[in-house]
Amino acid sequence: MIVKLSRIIKYGINGFLRNGWLSISTIGIMVLASVVFEGLILFNVVSKGAVQSLQEKIDISVYFKSNVPEDSILNIKKSLEALVEVKDVQYISRDEALVEFKKTHEADQIITQTLEQLEENPLLASINIKAKDPRHYGTIAEYLEKPIYKDLTEKVTYAQNHVVIERLISLVDTIKNTGAILTVFLSFLAIMITFNTIRLAIFSSSDQIGIMRLVGASNNFIRGPFIIEGILDGIIAAIVSFAIVIPAISFASPYIVKFIPDINLQAYFNENFIRLFLYQLVFGVGLGIVSSFIAIRRYLHV
Repeated sequence: MIVKLSRIIKYGINGFLRNGWLSISTIGIMVLASVVFEGLILFNVVSKGAVQSLQEKIDISVYFKSNVPEDSILNIKKSLEALVEVKDVQYISRDEALVEFKKTHEADQIITQTLEQLEENPLLASINIKAKDPRHYGTIAEYLEKPIYKDLTEKVTYAQNHVVIERLISLVDTIKNTGAILTVFLSFLAIMITFNTIRLAIFSSSDQIGIMRLVGASNNFIRGPFIIEGILDGIIAAIVSFAIVIPAISFASPYIVKFIPDINLQAYFNENFIRLFLYQLVFGVGLGIVSSFIAIRRYLHV
């Protein structure tokens, strides 16, 4: 068994070296496929980060009447936190709202002077609610429509944010669907191109396969060297493609940060360097093995 395996590996390496230009062509195609694969991973990271960034900027606020006790507001906050649809609830007291308002408008002398002349705080206490999913804001708004809460609230901002929330939901769905379709299409394209390139390499060795049949070689023994070649192609392609991706990430990251400040693609790449390389390696080797296996089985009738 060990002797047989060593011969398969030897013949595979010899075939890889002997078919120099075909091996280079195959590796080139697999490099493109691997770059596309890595690009899809990073695209999904960026799109997911963009969606999360947008979701963080959307919330609904509930403003309470000035005579509502703080204990009642905190009880409502606690009841909202118990909802499965709610991600976070932040309470802002009247005093905190006034401090934040003054800080925001400190450069406006008219507003500052007006506030100083007022005898009492004109701002209302509020709670800001973030949902786990934008689709949940409607459910949360309906929950706040209960008579027990409606009598205490001055305003709920869901109505004025409704259009923005609906557009966000539509954008999230579009990004997810586009990412899924793009992933399936490009993955299929990469496999087909790689498969056809490896098929040509195997076809050039048809005489060798015929001789191996004549001397009684088993199907596995005939397949083995070509699968070894596919593995070698995949390993080299993974290394080369990853070497291409590294400077590409460094170049693209600053531009992505300008559009989506919450996404640091370079930091994500550095933190997941080994994992991303392993993904690349598994994809390259898997692509080489599968393409070689199918090509020799289907087109050479082994």
